[in-house]
Amino acid sequence: MKLELRGITKRFGALVANDHIDLVVEPGEIHCLLGENGAGKSTLMNVLYGLYDADEGQILLDDEVQSFDGPGDAMAAGIGMVHQHFMLVPVFSVAENVMLGHESTRGAGVLDLAGARRTVRETADRFGFHVDPDALVEDLPVGVQQRVEIIKALSRDAQVLVFDEPTAVLTPQETDELMAIMRQLRDDGAAIVFITHKLREVRAVADRITVVRHGKVVGEAAPTATDAELASLMVGRAVELTVHKEAPQHRDNALEVAGLTVANADGQVVVDDISFTVRGGEVLVVAGVQGNGQTELTEALLGLQEDVAGSVRLDDRELVGRSVRQILSAGVGFVPEDRNTDGLVGEFSIAENLILDRTDGPPFVRAGSLQLARRDEFAQEKVDEFDVRTQGIGLPVGGLSGGNQQKVVLAREMSRDLRLLVAAQPTRGVDVGSIEFIHQRIIETRDQGLPVIVVSTELDEAVALGDRIMVMYRGKVVGIVPATTPRDVLGLMMAGVAPESEGEAA
Repeated sequence: MKLELRGITKRFGALVANDHIDLVVEPGEIHCLLGENGAGKSTLMNVLYGLYDADEGQILLDDEVQSFDGPGDAMAAGIGMVHQHFMLVPVFSVAENVMLGHESTRGAGVLDLAGARRTVRETADRFGFHVDPDALVEDLPVGVQQRVEIIKALSRDAQVLVFDEPTAVLTPQETDELMAIMRQLRDDGAAIVFITHKLREVRAVADRITVVRHGKVVGEAAPTATDAELASLMVGRAVELTVHKEAPQHRDNALEVAGLTVANADGQVVVDDISFTVRGGEVLVVAGVQGNGQTELTEALLGLQEDVAGSVRLDDRELVGRSVRQILSAGVGFVPEDRNTDGLVGEFSIAENLILDRTDGPPFVRAGSLQLARRDEFAQEKVDEFDVRTQGIGLPVGGLSGGNQQKVVLAREMSRDLRLLVAAQPTRGVDVGSIEFIHQRIIETRDQGLPVIVVSTELDEAVALGDRIMVMYRGKVVGIVPATTPRDVLGLMMAGVAPESEGEAA
């Protein structure tokens, strides 16, 4: 089935998320929609799937204009979507999830679960999936859950398949398996739209590439295009993708973590007796699929977790048991993984956000009075130093782009008298140009002789930034290895497989 989008425009108030976008996807083709977070890719696909109504434009399937009042209409027309965040009910079985919303009955209104199981088996056999129809979704690995999403779409005779950032929660091996599935679906005649911002994946699987920037199509590219060429199309200028760094020069100062254990509010252990050391002058990257204890680890380092056992020593000073303010005062800079929830106050000005947690004394407060001139002078210095693109420091920080918001967080945290920097997902939702800048600043901090911890689910970023990589799986440390460790080994570690020769030396 051929998919064509003509002049699709979608507005949210004054924001034009999609600006007269044209796109054609042929049967038997993987067409990649490439662009930064916020470029309008997902909005466009939500229009296609009937979740949004377009303000202008048409959707055509096999040259016939379509009108969708919701996802049900889109599915009935042959469109299926595999969402970045799975639309599955964890406590239901695979078969129950596949039939959900399209329930069939037999006899006196009894659900035809046998038919749903048969559909799962037939589809799984057709594509070589290994999926038990009676397994509970919550018990399945993430990669298998994604296959259940694909089976759901195929069971409804989808001939146009949309994969929206499908690799965000996958290990490298699971990503490779997904790519193989997509090629198989393409060879079976499906028209596939692959939405991503990961250049490596684009070049590996796409037949054609359309690049979207600020809601507009800005060009097309062939899979043979280089990463630099694709990145420049995405950003609108030349971008340096390589992280340049010298070998680490270790110092005596260090962060030493011993037997750290964290339990959540339900008493479940989410960080399980982990120990590691980060020396001054090195970057330790904490890698792994999201949800394996990385968030709780960083929060424990900052004093944000309540049920913590073990030891965290920075320059021989114990941090466990101290308040967040005391830990910050000890020289810990913290870039949280969710800047909007934990890093910034969107309604506050840029200047106000740059001095959060620093209003208890000089230089910004004297005799109980906020020193506005000193604050604004400091804010302007940091805006200039960190290249924050803004019309003024008095504007709300929530009005900045994601990349500029992240620069504000970095500017605030790096302007402390640092002894340790902890950066969780420092480039999430950030454009390629800002990624280049953020990576540079992290390496500069390391080269100043500080220990640096970076948490990242992006394996390319982990390899580029890290001097050593610590992989976590289900709250435990699988291993700590050099950043030169092969990707396939790191991928297996992310699935819980320990390396053959694990070592602390890098």
